Amino acid sequence: MRRRVVDAAAEVLAGLSAEDVPVPLRRIAKFRPKARAREGGSVIAKQLDADAAFRARVGDRLREAEPELAEALERGERPEGADSVQVAAAAYLLRPGGWPAHVEAARAELVRAAEDARESQAVQEAATLRARLDEARAVHATETARLRGELKDAKAEVADLRRKLGEERRAAREAVERAAELDAERRAEREESLSAFGALERELKAVRAKLTSAEAALESHRKAAREGRSIEDVRLRLLLDTLVDAAQGVRRELNLPSVISRPADHVAGAVEAAGAAHGRSLAEPDAQLFQELLMAPRAHLIVDGYNVTKTGYGELPLADQRARLVSGLGGLYSQTHAEITAVFDGAQVEGHVAVQAPRGVRVLFSRPGQLADDLIADLVRAEPPGRVFVVVSSDQEVAASARRAGGRTATAGLLLKRLGRF
Repeated sequence: MRRRVVDAAAEVLAGLSAEDVPVPLRRIAKFRPKARAREGGSVIAKQLDADAAFRARVGDRLREAEPELAEALERGERPEGADSVQVAAAAYLLRPGGWPAHVEAARAELVRAAEDARESQAVQEAATLRARLDEARAVHATETARLRGELKDAKAEVADLRRKLGEERRAAREAVERAAELDAERRAEREESLSAFGALERELKAVRAKLTSAEAALESHRKAAREGRSIEDVRLRLLLDTLVDAAQGVRRELNLPSVISRPADHVAGAVEAAGAAHGRSLAEPDAQLFQELLMAPRAHLIVDGYNVTKTGYGELPLADQRARLVSGLGGLYSQTHAEITAVFDGAQVEGHVAVQAPRGVRVLFSRPGQLADDLIADLVRAEPPGRVFVVVSSDQEVAASARRAGGRTATAGLLLKRLGRF
C-alpha cells in the first residue's frame, strides 16, 4: 500500500508547478520519473503523512482516475471485487470516515493469503518428499542389484588373476636365468670396448689439435669482420643524420604546427557553434586497472559530470558540484597526463556559464534540447579506432554505448574513490 501511495504521489509531483511543490520534495521533483519513487520514497511518504494539502492533491488525482472507488469509499462502502491493497491506498489518501478499517482489512486479507500460500507450499513439499523417497528406494534396489553383479564379476576376476600370477612367477624364473646369461655376454663385450676406447682416445687427441688450429683461424676472421662492421656503422649513422636533417628542412618549409588538435576538440567546436554554455580548456572494475588505463599513451577520460557529482556530493548546489569535480580532475591530470573531458547537462544551468577549468581538463555543456548522454556519444564516435578511452558513468545506457564503440567504462564510485572521495 505504501508503494502504491508513493508512486501516485511521484506522478502528481510531475504535474505541479515549482511553487506548488512542497519544499522538502522540490529536489526530488527534479529526478527522472522512475527515480522519484525509488530514491525519494521515504521523504514522499513522510510528506504525505504530515502535509494534508499535498495528500489532498494526490487524493484528487486518484478520485479522477478511479471515481467509482472514491465514491464507494466516501459512502462507507467497499466495491465488490476491488483489490484490497488499492482500496487501502485510496482510503489512506482520501481519508473518508473509518478509513483505518479499510487499511486493517487489507492487512488481514494479505495475512490470510500468505498463510494459505504457506499451507499450499507445505503440501507441495510433502508430495515432493514422498516422490523423492520412492525414487530413492528404486535407486537403492537398482544399486543393490548392480553391486551384487559386480561382486560376482570380481570373484571371477580374482580367480583369473591367481592363474595369471602363477604364469608370471614361471616367467620371472626364466627371466632371471636369461639375465645371468646376458651378464656374461656383457662382460665379454666390455673387455672389447676397453680395447676400442684406447684407439678412440688417440684419435680424439688428433681432433683436438685440429680444433685448436680452427679456433685460431676463426678468431682471425672475426677480428677482420669487426673492423668491416665499424665502417658500415659509420656509413649508416651518416645516412640517418642526413635523413633527419632533410625531414626537419621539409617541416620548416611546410610550416607544420608542433601540436595537432584532438577529436574531442572538434566535438567541442560543434557545441560552441550551436551556442551552448561551455567551459574553457587550457590545454577495463578495479582501481589498479583504472589507473593503468589512464597511464596508457594518449588515453582519453570522458566523465558524465552530474552522474558523478550527484553520486558523490549531490547535496551541494550545481555550481559547487561542478567546481569540486573539475578541481579533482585537474589533480588527476597532473598525475596521469591523460586527456580529460567533463560533460555536463546544459539543460540544468541558466544562461552562459564560464567554468575556469584547470590545465588539461576540457569542460563541455550539452546544447539546448540535447542530453549530456548524447554529447558523450558524439565524443565516443569521434575517437579513432585503437585509442584507449574510458567513459565514467553509472548510467547503464551510456556505459553500454561506450563498450560497443570499443572503449572501457568505470562507475562514478570508482572515479570518486580515485579522487579521494572515499
